[in-house]
Amino acid sequence: MTPPTTDPTLADLARRATAHRDRPAYGHDALISCDRLVRVFSADGVEVQALQGLDLLVREGELMALVGASGSGKSTLMNILAGLDTPTAGAARVADHDLLAMTAKDRLRYRREVVGFVWQQTSRNLLPYLTAAQNVALPMQLSGTRVRRRDRAARALELLDMLQVADCRDHRPHQMSGGQQQRVAIAVALANDPSVVLADEPTGELDSHTAEQVFTAFRTANERLGTTVVIVTHDQAVAGEVRRTVAIRDGRTSTEVLRRSEVDAETGHERMVSREYAMLDRAGRLQLPAEYTEALGMRDRVALDLQPDHIAVRPDDSRQAEDGRGGNGTV
Repeated sequence: MTPPTTDPTLADLARRATAHRDRPAYGHDALISCDRLVRVFSADGVEVQALQGLDLLVREGELMALVGASGSGKSTLMNILAGLDTPTAGAARVADHDLLAMTAKDRLRYRREVVGFVWQQTSRNLLPYLTAAQNVALPMQLSGTRVRRRDRAARALELLDMLQVADCRDHRPHQMSGGQQQRVAIAVALANDPSVVLADEPTGELDSHTAEQVFTAFRTANERLGTTVVIVTHDQAVAGEVRRTVAIRDGRTSTEVLRRSEVDAETGHERMVSREYAMLDRAGRLQLPAEYTEALGMRDRVALDLQPDHIAVRPDDSRQAEDGRGGNGTV
């Protein structure tokens, strides 16, 4: 008796193809979507791959941090999202704008209207010969929209007041502290009501107390205006203030920390609970934390076991078998 075949029929293959075709596109409901993003730089005939197939999704209204060591690719990613650089391959979309397909004119409009940017160096964010209010009003004037001068001035003062630097409205940058300059810079980034504000190490030149004031300004913008905020930082104190932190290593997203509030059953007080996850990219790759692999002596390859509700990752047991051969050359 011939056993029944388990090979898929043409009808099965057709159903699978239809299901795959009807599946929503990757990142269809995200404000920021990076799909297998690659950025290669060439210098003196040597190619350096800053991004190596990075995947990232950011939902509308998030306040999140990107962290990573120097050379991890986080600043390269930030420049791409800001429209200051172009990826070599892959796909990147921000607020329905395809970052690989934009013309020079589209890119200029994108930087003026869709994203706001805050640099680490306070001197790069503000024009030195304009007051704080004039700096905030300038992006509105350059946007090309017909906003009356009175309305521009009113919005500038509204943003400065919201970020608690209204008393600096008539001051030029040299008359303000570093923290005040950065909060005015956030107001400048918010001037045209962008979909997302990007900040590259915005507290890198500030002391911890002033950095907290600047971060409070980002949080205020996120909560009161609903603006999506993405902060690149190496400061774990800042990273610990957001609900989501994504770590980048070797040009790919490696781990993600999610934080949520819950009420302690014993004390009745609210507390923040954190959980770290390894990132699984679209090719099925993940980066295991170095402290985990080193603790178990994992390198080169690992053994995988599929369980009903999880996948077990174990050290390479064939190496242990070889080590116990007694030198006879057999396994």
